[in-house]
Amino acid sequence: MKASLALLMGSALLAAPAGAGADAVIEWNEIAVATAAAGKHGASDASRTTALVHAAVFDAVNAIDRGYAPYKINATAPPGASTEAAAVAAAHAVLVRLYPPQKDPLAQAYAKSLDRIADGPARADGAAVGERVGTAMVALRADDGATAPNVYRPVTAPGMYVVTTLPVSSHWGKVTPWVLARPSQFRPGPPPALSSSEWARDCAEVMEVGGKKSAARTAEQTDIARFWGVVGPASWDPVLRAVAAAPGRTLPQNARLFALAEMAAADAYIAVFDAKYTYNFWRPITAIRNGDQHAPGAMARVADWEPLIDTPLHPEYPCAHYITSAAIAAVLESEFGARLPEVAMTSPTAPGVVRRWTTAKAFTDEVAAARIYGGIHYRTSTAVGQAMGRQIGELAVRQYLTPIR
Repeated sequence: MKASLALLMGSALLAAPAGAGADAVIEWNEIAVATAAAGKHGASDASRTTALVHAAVFDAVNAIDRGYAPYKINATAPPGASTEAAAVAAAHAVLVRLYPPQKDPLAQAYAKSLDRIADGPARADGAAVGERVGTAMVALRADDGATAPNVYRPVTAPGMYVVTTLPVSSHWGKVTPWVLARPSQFRPGPPPALSSSEWARDCAEVMEVGGKKSAARTAEQTDIARFWGVVGPASWDPVLRAVAAAPGRTLPQNARLFALAEMAAADAYIAVFDAKYTYNFWRPITAIRNGDQHAPGAMARVADWEPLIDTPLHPEYPCAHYITSAAIAAVLESEFGARLPEVAMTSPTAPGVVRRWTTAKAFTDEVAAARIYGGIHYRTSTAVGQAMGRQIGELAVRQYLTPIR
C-alpha cells in the first residue's frame, strides 16, 4: 500500500504537469487524489476525501489571510504566519487521519513540502494552525454517515436468483452535505415514462451509438467514451490544477477555488445518489435486453447487446459524471468567466488520448456525451444531471467562502 501511494504520487493525470505554477494547494490536491486511489476508495469516498482536504486547507489559509468568510473552522494565527505551511499542514493532518496506513509516505511528502519554505517562526506558526484546522475538520465530519453499512435490498421473488454483487453507494444519499441544506434539495422529478416518445428516443440513441459493436460511433467518440471511464476527483481535479496554475493566481485564491469546487462536487455525489436510489431506474443494458417489456411496439429486445464500457454498479438516473462536472463547471465559470486557460488532460482509462478545452461548457458537454457513447446513460439523464450540478455549484459560490474585503 505504501509503495502504491509513492507510485501514484509520482504520476500526473495532466498531459503537462502543474510544474512551476504549482503551489501547496495544487501539490496537495494531487497527493490527496493519489492517497484516495492507493486506499482503494471509490468515487464517492474519494470526493469526501478531497472535500475534507480542501475545506481544511481553505480555513487554515484563511485564518492567516482573512480575505473570505470561513467555511466551518474560524481559526486565528499569529501575524506573519506562512499560508503555504498552513496549507501543507492542514492537508497532511486530514490525510494522515483518513489513511493511517499511508502515514510514512505522507510524512515524507509533508517534510518535502515544508523544506521548500524558509525555516523560522512563520513556517512553524503556519504549520501549527494548519494542523489544528485539519484535525478539527476531520472531527467535524466524523459522524457524517459516510461509513454507514450497505443495506441495499435486492429486488427479487422468493427463490429467484439475482446477481449477488451489491450496488455501490446505496447509503450515500444520506451523507451530511457540505453546502446543500439537505441531500434532496435539488432532487429532480422521475425519469421519462416508458410509454413516452422521450424514452423511446433516448433508448434508441444509446442502443445505436453506445453498443460494444456499434457501427454508428466514430473513432473519436469511442476515444471520448473510454477517456471518461475515469471517475471521481481524478476526473475533475486535473482540470482544476491546470487552471489554478495560471499566472498571477495567489495561494488564497486557489485555496478558495479548490474548496468550493470539491465541496460542490462532493454534494453533487450526495444529491445524485439520493436521486438514483429514489428512482432505481434501469440501465441501458437492462432496458435493451428486456425490450419486449416496454410499451407495445416501442422497441425490440436485443438479447446480446452490451455497452462499450462497463456499466457502473448503481442505478442509472440521473448521470453522476454529469452532475459532478457541471458543479465544477459552475465554480470555474464564477472564477474565470466563459473562457478558461487551455486545459490539456490525459486519462488512465484511455492511454495515449489527450483531450483539450478552453471553456468549462466544452468540458462538461464532452463528459455528458461520453456516457451516451459508452452505452451506460440516456440523454435525458445527462441533461437532468447538468441542471442539478449547476444548481449545486452556483449555490456553493453564492453562499460560501464569500469575500469580506
